[in-house]
Amino acid sequence: MRIRLLAGLLGLLAALAGAPEPARAQDKPGAFDFYVLALSWSPTYCLSPKASPQQCKGAVSHRFVVHGLWPQHETGYPDYCARSAPYVPDATIAAMADLMPSKGLVLHEWRKHGTCTGLTPDGYFALVREARGRVVIPPALSAGTPQPMTSRQIEAAFAQANPGLAPDMMAVTCEDGNFSEIRVCLGKDLAFRSCPEVDRRACGASRTLAIPAPR
Repeated sequence: MRIRLLAGLLGLLAALAGAPEPARAQDKPGAFDFYVLALSWSPTYCLSPKASPQQCKGAVSHRFVVHGLWPQHETGYPDYCARSAPYVPDATIAAMADLMPSKGLVLHEWRKHGTCTGLTPDGYFALVREARGRVVIPPALSAGTPQPMTSRQIEAAFAQANPGLAPDMMAVTCEDGNFSEIRVCLGKDLAFRSCPEVDRRACGASRTLAIPAPR
């Protein structure tokens, strides 16, 4: 009797272990509070040995590229909101090349973040383009060879170039002492908005960061 009971329990545990994990309640498409538009400084990304040749060794030398448009909760964020992400047409991928110059990046961002918006692939990437159009790149980072800047100076430059954008609405990230990304928080209407949790994840405000030059 005990042996049969033990075997039954083991079988139940094995079945549970093999069962797909249910989607988290917070990972429902369309159920989020705001967006983060992540603009990656491509020359820093291209220093990585795992960098995409499509982005880093093509004919075009990139400055900022769109890393992604990420749905966010006030605390935390949803991801991978569809077990089987809808197909992204090749034409849609090709049309994003000026903002996201890597097919792998486009597909990853759709699967991880786009599926959480409740939009179709074309709808999501149209929104990515619209969100990118809301952010003006400051002169210090749009031409020439950028000089080292502190995180605070980078934020101040973006604030000056974008009326209504305040330091608590964005975050500067860094990697190995290099400027990596600017992350701008946008409401569902794509208006600038505060985002305390995202802001807390920024590099230290007074830390001076190298800004690798575009090739």
